[in-house]
Amino acid sequence: MAKKAEKKKNSPPKIENRKARHDYHIDETFEAGVALKGTEVKSIRAGKASLNEAFAYLQNGEVWLKNMYVKPYEFGTHNNHDERRDRKLLLKRSEIREIDKYINQKGFALIPLKLYFKRGYAKILVGLGRGKKSYDKRDDIKEKDAKRELDRKIKGSYTVNL
Repeated sequence: MAKKAEKKKNSPPKIENRKARHDYHIDETFEAGVALKGTEVKSIRAGKASLNEAFAYLQNGEVWLKNMYVKPYEFGTHNNHDERRDRKLLLKRSEIREIDKYINQKGFALIPLKLYFKRGYAKILVGLGRGKKSYDKRDDIKEKDAKRELDRKIKGSYTVNL
């Protein structure tokens, strides 16, 4: 039982694009593999990556991830990777066709949401999203605040004052 706890403790961190769900209505998500170099994998396992400015696009029937930041590996040699190179996303043809169908519609974009490891392979969760208007963002903030306040009151009502 202790070995399982140790494995969880040493697992690489999940790298999230937290602002994506704030800026977009995510309709559908896809899990894709990422074609990486060795030094990139080591940097991502250390948590030295960012999806904040990244986006995905289709080109010649392939999906590419652009502008994802992966810090150069500290112990790498002169063969270290470029920080913001384009990386190929590995998806099934049927998934690529479905993504293409959505992207050709007006207002849809392919946004990277989360980067994580699954069974030793780097995976990225990409979502098909439609941009939110400013009033949608305000409504989401109001809902979050109301839920937080309700949770606070519920939690406060169960505490016993002695």
